[in-house]
Amino acid sequence: MSGFRIRKIAAYRSSQRFLGRCLLVVAAALCAPGMAHAEANLAAGEALFKRSCGNCHNVGPGARAAFGPQLNGILGRHAGSTGDYRYSPAMKDSKVVWSRETLSDFIRDSDEVVPGNKMRFWGIGDQEKIDSLLLYLQSQQVH
Repeated sequence: MSGFRIRKIAAYRSSQRFLGRCLLVVAAALCAPGMAHAEANLAAGEALFKRSCGNCHNVGPGARAAFGPQLNGILGRHAGSTGDYRYSPAMKDSKVVWSRETLSDFIRDSDEVVPGNKMRFWGIGDQEKIDSLLLYLQSQQVH
């Protein structure tokens, strides 16, 4: 192989490495605002939980039922299923499995999802706030 051809191949490979690095930098730059937004939403969800839910519910390691049930691992859990809280018959018999959708609806209007439940809460109508709260609860999937 001639020296010219070797230099041409080396230059091509070098340019490909450079392009690859550029793509990584661009991808990181595009992802960074999304990660910052997610962190902000998580912080907003935690603040909202403390302000609106924390008087009755606990989450995190060692959480136990208080005036309301503890919410660790709530996503995927059957409603009325923790053993350390006395649920209303309506909640125990509801057959609801908590997903992002059912929790979102419940946070918006608990009586619409489970009529006759014991939770006394006005609800949250702002979907962005609900999404932040759900993001925080999802981060607390400790069982």
